[in-house]
Amino acid sequence: MTLTVLLIALLVAIAFGLPIAYGLLASSLLVIVLFAPGVSLGMLTQTLTTANDSFPIMAVPFFILAGLIMGRGGISKRLFDTANSLVGHVPGGVGIAAVLTAMFFSAISGSGPATVAAVGGIMIPEMVRVGYSRTFSAALIAAAGTIGVVIPPSIPLVVFGVVTGTSIGDLFLAAVLPGILMGLVLIGWAIWHARTSGVRGTARSTWRERLSALNRAKGGLLLPVVILGGIYGGIFTPTEAAVVAVVYGLVLAVLVYREMRPRDLLETFVNAALTTSALMFIVAAAAIFGRILTIENAPEVVVAALTSISENPVVIVLLVNLLLLLLGTFMETIAAVTITAPILVPVLTLAGLDPVHIGVLIIVVLSFGFITPPLGVNLFIAAGVAKVRTGEAIVAVLPGFGLLVAVGLIVSFVPALSIFLVGS
Repeated sequence: MTLTVLLIALLVAIAFGLPIAYGLLASSLLVIVLFAPGVSLGMLTQTLTTANDSFPIMAVPFFILAGLIMGRGGISKRLFDTANSLVGHVPGGVGIAAVLTAMFFSAISGSGPATVAAVGGIMIPEMVRVGYSRTFSAALIAAAGTIGVVIPPSIPLVVFGVVTGTSIGDLFLAAVLPGILMGLVLIGWAIWHARTSGVRGTARSTWRERLSALNRAKGGLLLPVVILGGIYGGIFTPTEAAVVAVVYGLVLAVLVYREMRPRDLLETFVNAALTTSALMFIVAAAAIFGRILTIENAPEVVVAALTSISENPVVIVLLVNLLLLLLGTFMETIAAVTITAPILVPVLTLAGLDPVHIGVLIIVVLSFGFITPPLGVNLFIAAGVAKVRTGEAIVAVLPGFGLLVAVGLIVSFVPALSIFLVGS
């Protein structure tokens, strides 16, 4: 009864347009007041305070700040110029360059919407210039932005690691190949669309031009190497790596590229603070919601419900994928991870999955919610940049969504794709 009221209250709050954090708090408060499930109102303030009191989760604000600095500091333009100089001349080359740029920027920002916002303004006009339609350009960039929460440093992976006690370093390493696979299928989509639509390539760059573009972008290209190399080389923790990324980004943007003025720095820090506060509030609210789910034995209820349908591990994994797809359409990724991770890890462990694999699976499938309404943040941002109607962008992104779902199934049923690098 308590679980039913909790979930119905949350759905009603979302249906009435209440922000997800307030919906989580309101539904939790309603259940505490009506049913007092072994907790007091004091638990609200205690959990709000302690949910973010964690050294690993301090990586989140620093990675957000690093991504914003890189976006404002000219790195996205240099990354695109490099990719375009290498592949722009082939059919669909600009589309390929757009996806590659999104992948590289994902390895800097750790955020899907940040990736779309930072690189969309550069890539979409260039795609339109060579013959791609505005709707397809918006759809491709929105779909490529989903990689932002998969390729490390992924903010949702940090949250998953904190919530479940899984090694964040292992999660980062495990997400590399799935993120690359997502990029490859979207590159294939861009090539197929270019060939069927007669989209031309750009003029072939000379090797001197390519080397020049590579030289201008080398600072940004080295950042993922610095972050991941430092973590796996035992030089610093993921949280310390986030701080290093901020300092590195400031040096590039202010001293090397000189594209950030003091006013830009202030605006970037303010935006980072606002984004961080919103995310941390969601994490805290979701922690309260998750606490009630735990008290009410929600993991055991979900396990019993799924096993009553089937004890076949394949069926259970498929049902979990469907559940995550549905959650991703209306729930912010951070909140979804905080709520579902403690419930789904026991379920999928019984199905024979490794916790690191489970973390990657959950983040990959939830990432698709960035291009599915009513949430669809990536899609809305890309449509705004491309100046197309959201409805047109939704139709255009359907093939890309289908390809990404196929990747999600591959990640789910081919554990080696996630744990290969971890075990090597």
